[in-house]
Amino acid sequence: MFDQFKAWLGKKTAANADILSRRNSDQVERKEDIGQNPVSEAAIRACLADIADPETGKNLLEADMVSGITIKDGQVMVALAITEDRAKAMEPVRKMATEKLRALTGIQQALVILTSEKPAPRLKTPNMTKKSMMAQREAYKKANKATNEEKGQPAKPSGLDAIDKIIAVASGKGGVGKSTTAVNLALALKEQGLKIGLLDADIYGPSLPRMLGVTGRPPSPDGEMMHPLTGHGVKVMSMGFLVPEGQPVIWRGPMVMGAVNQMLRDVAWGELDILVVDLPPGTGDAQLSMVQNSGKNGKLAGAVIVSTPQDIALIDARKGLKMFEKVNVPVLGIVENMSYFRCPHCHAVSDIFGHGGAEAEAKILGCDFLGAVPLHLAIRQTSDAGNPIMLAAPTSAEAQSYRDIGKRVLEGLAGLAQQGAAIGQDQKPA
Repeated sequence: MFDQFKAWLGKKTAANADILSRRNSDQVERKEDIGQNPVSEAAIRACLADIADPETGKNLLEADMVSGITIKDGQVMVALAITEDRAKAMEPVRKMATEKLRALTGIQQALVILTSEKPAPRLKTPNMTKKSMMAQREAYKKANKATNEEKGQPAKPSGLDAIDKIIAVASGKGGVGKSTTAVNLALALKEQGLKIGLLDADIYGPSLPRMLGVTGRPPSPDGEMMHPLTGHGVKVMSMGFLVPEGQPVIWRGPMVMGAVNQMLRDVAWGELDILVVDLPPGTGDAQLSMVQNSGKNGKLAGAVIVSTPQDIALIDARKGLKMFEKVNVPVLGIVENMSYFRCPHCHAVSDIFGHGGAEAEAKILGCDFLGAVPLHLAIRQTSDAGNPIMLAAPTSAEAQSYRDIGKRVLEGLAGLAQQGAAIGQDQKPA
């Protein structure tokens, strides 16, 4: 899992509260220490060597669990590779590692995540039958699956609990304006009087902080849940708030999946009508994992596919649509971005990337065409300035394009809700 820079305090006791208070009072001094005494990877490894794996008794280095360490300007990120069935058992270890790292001189922010990069242990021995092997495997899983309910403790709250619906904005490839579309769609939905959140799930290329003009670190008052920042009335969470701008995130697939899923579950989103998720481009493991995890509780209401008109982009758009079909997520429709260019001088229209390709593709695939957005200098300028076109020029034709797309998305959601209600009525016993 992926956690915020404050020490994760497992128990909300007076002693822990006092520790947190002292740490906050020393914050200025610690920031000065960062520049004078930068932490080294050797110091971090030494710290991790003092923490034992409860199953083997070996320290985290000896157990070969440390799969990645990133250090930048007093910020440290550590990935611990485990098998998936040990996630709950290793949670106390993750919290301990975060707290110990946070206490090191020169560290301002410590993030520790658990990733399931290791294969599950092989339990079969030469004398075991297949039946006995399966029985032992199930026993192993049960022994490592002590849930909060079994311990008589309330289940850990999820940041998704108070969210009504999630909309995924996806593209088969990068560079088609997906993030710009996601931001302006979120603002168009907010304009309809809805409570909107925006999750930047593009771990490798987070761009929403700049597009919304939001900076800072997400706070964590209770040491458990991060609180999203707010930009133009929209709640926002992004990897860009946790990593300095320009610093690459060099993570493998399981690490990315762990970070995205934590930003979904462990963020105190509060009551939202819709959470718009800006997915990474493509159709890889990270996208599929996020879709499956957010879809388990029925929150993922539908997907919006963004493409440009040319054939090469539409080929990848089809792949994105097929991915959602495979996981039974309705596709609300396709947006054609950079649909045409209107010269600001002579007002002639040029189809630089073609025109109408996405609309034609929507008809072939049997989904709705949500609308076309022109290629316009103002869209790029306002996005770079952190004041999107929906706000900077609300009466412009470009803003109206996003406004129309937002209305069609809401119409699509309403239609799906009616279909679900009709199915429910049909399934009622006579």
